[in-house]
Amino acid sequence: MHSHAPVGYHCPFCLIASGVESEDVLTRQSDVVYRDDILTAFIGSGQWPRNLGHVIIIPNSHFENIFDLPPELGEPIQRLAQAVAFAMKREYRCEGISTRQHNEPAGNQDVWHYHLHVFPRFAGDELYTSARRRMEIEERSKYAARLRAQLGNRALSRLTNACS
Repeated sequence: MHSHAPVGYHCPFCLIASGVESEDVLTRQSDVVYRDDILTAFIGSGQWPRNLGHVIIIPNSHFENIFDLPPELGEPIQRLAQAVAFAMKREYRCEGISTRQHNEPAGNQDVWHYHLHVFPRFAGDELYTSARRRMEIEERSKYAARLRAQLGNRALSRLTNACS
């Protein structure tokens, strides 16, 4: 498979998955809402104005895009996306959920590590026509704490058991 990552690319999502904080990576460990042996989910540093608190789900191992992703990771990623969606519905009182996943330059992929976005949605929120902005660390950590509380140990253990 052809890689689109530039020569010398240091994958920020691999650093996040391994728990490394760096000045080269905007995400902090306080942004993480879930981590196990195969997946990590965190509040994105880039947020859309009417869809705050969106989550990015990544495999802990590096796969550039959907073409590289082993099929057996599809189910755990989807189970985690569902658990995050339920947590968002409870905590954010959102009216819907959207997921997005981009591949290759023409598909608007901008981080060369497979990732799935989970967005809280509201009527008239204009997600697909609004511009992304950077969310500060303090604000991200508050959203992460809210979702961690909603996910809770019970929900996470069900997810982990379902994935094994």
